[in-house]
Amino acid sequence: MDAGFTEYVTARAGWLRKVAYLLCGDWHRADDLVQSAITKLYTNWQRAGRADNVDAYARRTLVNTFLAEQRTSWWRRVDLRHADDPPAAVAPDVEAALDLRAALERLPARQRATIVLRYFCDLPVTDTARALGCAEGTVKSQTAKAVDALRELLREPIPEGRG
Repeated sequence: MDAGFTEYVTARAGWLRKVAYLLCGDWHRADDLVQSAITKLYTNWQRAGRADNVDAYARRTLVNTFLAEQRTSWWRRVDLRHADDPPAAVAPDVEAALDLRAALERLPARQRATIVLRYFCDLPVTDTARALGCAEGTVKSQTAKAVDALRELLREPIPEGRG
């Protein structure tokens, strides 16, 4: 059991971290989200390991962890980043991608999760609905609202210190 779990996490940790970053917009918080999701995945590994699509199981666990955290006030009260921390080293990125990331951070959590699943994870509406535990119509409306909000946010200047 442990060998299969270790092998899966070793192979997919980087991908889970990218998904978590797109959900929360902060690499440190993404690491915490991944750690929480991996812990939950481990406790349910017997069921997860037998799933038809372990990636889908892990992704849903990660998204549910993020959404549950968003519903609490903990993440608003505890900010482990400091203003004087040096920015994390990132690979060169185009300005448009940075603007998009900053705009993505400003979306409500549910819309952000929908956009990440639909466009970053490239999931169809059906799989996104399954991952979020909602109806396909909800995914469609959340996607439309999020895309409209992103368009609007990308028209306005990004506030200083964002992105």
